[in-house]
Order: sequence, then C-alpha cells, then structure tokens
Amino acid sequence: MLFNSIDFAIFLPIVFVAYWFLTNKSLRSQNLLIVAASYLFYGWWDWTFLLLILLSTVVDFTIGLKLKKEKSPLYRRVYLWTSIAVNLGLLGVFKYYNFFIDNFIQAFTLIGVEFSVSSLDLILPVGISFYSFQTLSYTIDVYNKKLNPTTDFVSFAAFVSFFPQLVAGPIERATNLIPQFLSNRKFSYPEASSGMRQILWGLFKKVVIADNCALFANQIFDNPELYDGSTLFLGALFFTFQIYCDFSGYSDIAIGTARLFGFNLMKNFAFPYFSRDIAEFWRRWHISLSTWFRDYVYIPLGGSQGSKSKKIRNIFIIFLVSGFWHGASWNFILWGALNAFLFLPLLLMKQNRNNIEVVALNRVLPNYREFFQILVTFSLVVIAWIFFRAKDLNDTFLIINNIFSSSFFTIPSILTPKIKMIYTLGLICFLIIVEWIHRDKEFGLEIRHYSKPIRWIVYTAVLLLIITFGYFGESEFIYFQF
Repeated sequence: MLFNSIDFAIFLPIVFVAYWFLTNKSLRSQNLLIVAASYLFYGWWDWTFLLLILLSTVVDFTIGLKLKKEKSPLYRRVYLWTSIAVNLGLLGVFKYYNFFIDNFIQAFTLIGVEFSVSSLDLILPVGISFYSFQTLSYTIDVYNKKLNPTTDFVSFAAFVSFFPQLVAGPIERATNLIPQFLSNRKFSYPEASSGMRQILWGLFKKVVIADNCALFANQIFDNPELYDGSTLFLGALFFTFQIYCDFSGYSDIAIGTARLFGFNLMKNFAFPYFSRDIAEFWRRWHISLSTWFRDYVYIPLGGSQGSKSKKIRNIFIIFLVSGFWHGASWNFILWGALNAFLFLPLLLMKQNRNNIEVVALNRVLPNYREFFQILVTFSLVVIAWIFFRAKDLNDTFLIINNIFSSSFFTIPSILTPKIKMIYTLGLICFLIIVEWIHRDKEFGLEIRHYSKPIRWIVYTAVLLLIITFGYFGESEFIYFQF
C-alpha cells in the first residue's frame, strides 16, 4: 500500500479511529491492532512475503529471550550469529544471490572456464533491507546488554512490522521504539496536528517535486547519448531533487503518521543539501541508516581510532557496505567508493566534525564562505548521484565524460513538456526557500511558532500546490526497491 494512494487515504482514518476510540482502553489491544493493520498494509502488496516478516519476528524474539538467560559467552555468540545469519541470509538470497552468481560466471568466463549455474527468478520483497536491519538492532543490543529483551510477543511483532516505517524506514532502534510499545499512550492534539503538518509536507515533496522531477530525470537517464553535457547535468539536478524529495517525503509521512498514533520516530533527514562538506551531508542524509552502520559496523571495527591505515580501511568498508546495501549493482558499489574518497580527506585532516551546527544559524543568509562550501558540496553530491541513477557503468561514464567536456558550457535542451519543466524548476525554488527558512526545525513545514492566520495561509497554499501540480498516478517510492 502506497502513502500516495487512495487505498492509504481510506486505510489511515479507519485505523486511527479504531486505535483511539475502540482499543484505547487496552494497551495490548492497541498493539494487536497495530500488528493487524501493519500486516494488512504490507500484505496489500503481496501476502506471501508476510511469512518472511513473521519468520524474522519469531526468530529474533526467541533469540532475545535466549540471550537473556544464557550465561555462556560461546552460546551467546552462537545465538547472536544465528540471528545475523537468518536476517542477512534472507536478505542475501532475495537481493544478492543473482548478482553474485552472474559475476561469478563472468569472472570464470574471462579465463576461459564455462559455468552453467542458474539464477533464481525471485521478486525482491519490499522493505526487507529495512526491517532486517531493524530486528538485527534488537538482537545486537540485547547481546551487548544495552537492552533487556521483551517478553511481550505482540509488542515485539508491532515493533518489527510498524506500518508507517515498515517498507522504507526510518530504521528504528529497538532501544527507542520497543519501550514506546510497552507504555500507555494518550492522544495529544499538538502532536497529532504536528504529525498532519509533516504528512502534508511529505506529500508535497513526493507528488509535487519528486514525481515531476522524475519525468525529466527519466527522459535524460534513459537515453543519455542524446544529450550534451549541460543537459545531462540538468538531468542529474532533477534526479538530485527527485531522490531527496521522494525519500525524505516518505520519511516525513512515516514520522507524521506515527505521531498520530502517539509514537516518536527518529529524524531521518536534516536538510542535507545545505551541508558545507561531505561529512556534514552524511550526518544529515538517511540518518537512521548512517547511524546504524556507524554503531554496528564502523565503531566495532575501531572507528576513527588506531593507525591511519585502519581509519582508511574502516571508512571504505562503511561506505562500500552502504553502497551495496542499496542494491546488487556495481554502480552502487562505485557510488559508495566515491563517497569514501570524498569523506576520507576530511577524516584524515580531522575536519570531519567542523560543521556540526546548522548553517547560518540566527542569520537570514549564509556568508560568502558558507555559500561557496554549500555550492561545492552540493555539486559533488549531484555528480555522485549519477553513479546511483545511471542504468549501468557504461551510461555512468558516458554521462560523466560529457559533463566534463566543452558541451557542459552549452545551453541545456528544453525538455518536454516545456511548461511542466519551467514550473517544476519554480517549485524546486519554492522548496529550497521554505526549507532554508526552517532549516533549524524538525521539518520544512514546522511553523507552529507563526500566528494562526499565517499558518493556515501556508497550509492552504501547500495544499493548492499539491492539487494543482501534484502527480496522482500512485508512483512507487524510490527506496521501495532497496
């Protein structure tokens, strides 16, 4: 079920009413309702893959209890690695099996050895990369004694399958979300109204910005050989805003929806395109995944401690794994490697934490130095997204070569439909202005500090933009494929 669908527009109010008016007297009933609603939400796509969620839930719930009782370090490690093997095993089969088989065959073909290993005709279950990491956070934290395992299976099942963030995050930590399922919740009008504002802004970013940008990004990336460098860069710009508004729009809707039910999910985006260096960008982009890799991979490897060679190794491991998490493709691996190269100089010069505070805090505009830093960082991010979006490596290097050629200095081609291209660029400018003004807030439409008349004027304007310029073809979110 898609957030930008009629189905969800019907589903959400029904669940909301049942949750606060029919099951509000019993915490267990509320959690059971969330589990049922979440399974319905996911099963709307394909019921058969609910078995994978159920398997992950049962395995990690059981292992959590075993880890609590077991005193032997050896057996505790066995339980932990069982959880890792089950979750990453399922992820590996569905997401990476064919990639490894194909590359295995190609590698041996190059040396004259023929293999006939068959690939599997598998459909990638939506959200498997997200809920697998979410349940792993539970068993790892229980193993490290940062969290006591829950004995309430319903609450744990609700944690694993919570429908607002089930298929594309944020990837929640068990230490944050499970206690919320174990605590009584009361309806809060301020929180609910804040949630509705965030949902509204998320819908604007998805159906107005992302889906309109997709039209032009697809034109260019589907046939890159037809365009000169300036037009290819324009296509990369369109994709840059498409992926940001598509993914952060999903996160806004997820966080806002969770708030309607009394839950607080972690912030997943913090206006990353206003970053002054790549390190700041990665602190602000897909925060739940970046911090997951930091806490469960990077720090256990030694983090930024130790020799220079270990620091370099750890940075490349974390970025390559992050790239591979996004998909079984060499493009994603190279995208991760490129970001590692961009990040590494900041780490080695100990400048990776220079820009912690919000840029130009308490000022209307950035100074010249900040503006230049933002522009350079944004340009590097745009180039990096080409590796992410291009169909294959041949297209990637074709686009890069043309951008870094004399044709970059030509006037970009006008894409069709012309009127839509013009107003899409105008809507992107509107997005940038709104998010710049509120860059120190939780999300772009967090305007509760304004007077009531101004707030309603803004809400009405955003709603009219959605109605007038939004795409309502129920397009999927980009990160569903990951």
